[in-house]
Amino acid sequence: MRPGSRGTEPVGGRRYGVGVNRTDRLYAIVEELRAVAPRLRTARELAARHGVSVRTVERDISALQQSGVPIYADVGRRGGYALEKSMSLPPLNFTAAEAVALAVAVARAGDGPFAAAGRSALRKILAAMSRQNADAAQQLALRVRLFDTPEAPAPMPIPPEVEQAVVARRVLRIEYLDGTGALSAREVEPVALLHGSNGWYLLAWCRLRDEPRNFRLDRMKRIELTEWTGPEREIDMCRPTEPVHEIRMISLG
Repeated sequence: MRPGSRGTEPVGGRRYGVGVNRTDRLYAIVEELRAVAPRLRTARELAARHGVSVRTVERDISALQQSGVPIYADVGRRGGYALEKSMSLPPLNFTAAEAVALAVAVARAGDGPFAAAGRSALRKILAAMSRQNADAAQQLALRVRLFDTPEAPAPMPIPPEVEQAVVARRVLRIEYLDGTGALSAREVEPVALLHGSNGWYLLAWCRLRDEPRNFRLDRMKRIELTEWTGPEREIDMCRPTEPVHEIRMISLG
């Protein structure tokens, strides 16, 4: 059985086949195998990633092996290709928050300079992280989303208390100035961070109003991180009642 003739469905990702010469594709295949080593990539997965046929991938792998690249084939039930351990990256000691910070930067880059390189680097970092940290990063990434708006938001640092609250689901005690100028004190259970034309928002369950609300960070006049942990809430179940822009998720690869 040919490696990769059976296995999982093609993985998601940008295709590289159109307009990419064979030399670039060979290099990209080696870099992808290096990033995920010692895990396997099936021929089907590589073909889907690079926009070519399975047979083309098999010829590419054969050419790389003949040129001395230490790629081995596993012909077991899963099947696939991998780089020898000596060619792989050791586990990177990135935390989940560090990986998501890079994902936010890459997502905000859009189609700007080095955006593709940024996405490639992010995939390599995630693949080289320990399984525990990579899984934690994937979960944390679900709790950070970006508004799709054409305007460039004014930069504003996110208070560390808010970041910690989103990571650990810690309840916040805040004083908040609403759009009418009224100041109120309330406790909120953070759900996610949202980004839009007016900067960063905190999507949270408001204990005062007993419903989900969006809170603009620049309107928070006092923030206290409590010791209480709020219940786990799905972001799609916490749509605020007030109108909001459409939002998109950030991706970790």
